[in-house]
Amino acid sequence: MSKNPNASLRLSAQIARLIPEIILREVKNPHVGIVSVNEVKVNGDHSIAKVYVSFLGAKYPKQNLEELEAVKGLVRSRLSKKLGIYKVPEIHFVLDESFDAAESLEKALEREEADLAVLASKKE
Repeated sequence: MSKNPNASLRLSAQIARLIPEIILREVKNPHVGIVSVNEVKVNGDHSIAKVYVSFLGAKYPKQNLEELEAVKGLVRSRLSKKLGIYKVPEIHFVLDESFDAAESLEKALEREEADLAVLASKKE
């Protein structure tokens, strides 16, 4: 049974806003690091939420993700209290590597642009 799509969007936005706050203020594990929630997708019946995260300044984001997975029960419990709802979606944290891919692409374009500039200067 699918619920109201506006309700799903609203719940996604609330989860995206609250999770970083909960992690920053209430999670006592320093290995989690600074978390940025890039997107939250809640399924139609609000039973599962995929939370796409990235870790600011992290050298080993997969380890940070493992640490975050270890505290997801606490995060879900705090979400329940802050949202004021009994049944909070099961949280699945997913490492969002889109920023890394975009940065890599940007660097490749900069190298290509520099190579083209060198070629253009040789022709002159």
